[in-house]
Amino acid sequence: MPCSFVNLDGKFSHLAKNHPCLGRAPNKGRLHLPVSPACNIKCRFCTRAFNDNENRPGVAKQLLSAEEAAGVIDRAVSLCPEISVVGVAGPGDSLATGHALRCLKAMRETHPGLLGCLSTNGLMLPERAEEIVNAGVETVTVTVNAVDPEILALIVERIVINGIVLTGIKAAKILIANQMAGIGMLAERGVLVKINTVLIPCVNGGHIGEIAAAAADRGASIINIIPLIPQGDFSDMAPPDCEEINEAREDAEERLPVFRHCQHCRADACGLLGRDLSRELYGGALSAENTFSHG
Repeated sequence: MPCSFVNLDGKFSHLAKNHPCLGRAPNKGRLHLPVSPACNIKCRFCTRAFNDNENRPGVAKQLLSAEEAAGVIDRAVSLCPEISVVGVAGPGDSLATGHALRCLKAMRETHPGLLGCLSTNGLMLPERAEEIVNAGVETVTVTVNAVDPEILALIVERIVINGIVLTGIKAAKILIANQMAGIGMLAERGVLVKINTVLIPCVNGGHIGEIAAAAADRGASIINIIPLIPQGDFSDMAPPDCEEINEAREDAEERLPVFRHCQHCRADACGLLGRDLSRELYGGALSAENTFSHG
């Protein structure tokens, strides 16, 4: 029977009620801290940038130091008392460096009532799972765009692991293995794992159900299907239409609940979904452009 929501009566009920990206907390707010300066993979749809005029992942007005991030948290919760989650979603990968976990661990000391969250491509998950738990992070989003190496090799141009650049099928196999192992390690340690999957119709369009099944088997709790908005190396690709998006969601929903209210938030987003307060928090104009990037 298809799933439609996170089990509010289960062990993650407190998260489902307080995390706006789990579909059951529309009146809760979130703050993204742009503290991660580097990425360790290159996706062909990704274009990261520093600016104040695009509304998409991978973009921030500026990179924050740990000290600056602490001040931003203080101002954000004063500006928006509804904030219940502080997460790191870029502008690089949250586990490619130690910045994100240091900030979230420090937040536990100053704001113990806030949930800690991070987003990652999952390459470093097995190596850093214990550190994630020790930092008090309660939810982790892992971007999984394929569990078939041949498909993933069409999406990910390269990975960098232990200072070595890898490409092709070899890189894809390592990334998939680390993602799946890391998801399992986090789930075993009581961390709620959410999956982000970018729907690229002519590449992974018929593969979404397999991604959801593999993630569910390792303990993931929810999945978010994100339609490709063409840019980067995929700028000439057609985005999915409504029928393709719905079909992908239905395929995924056979194994995992599907989050359907993604706002494609910036790496420095602040406020409630649909009510962004980044301008007030950081200053400057933050107008939206219809683009998407992650990783």
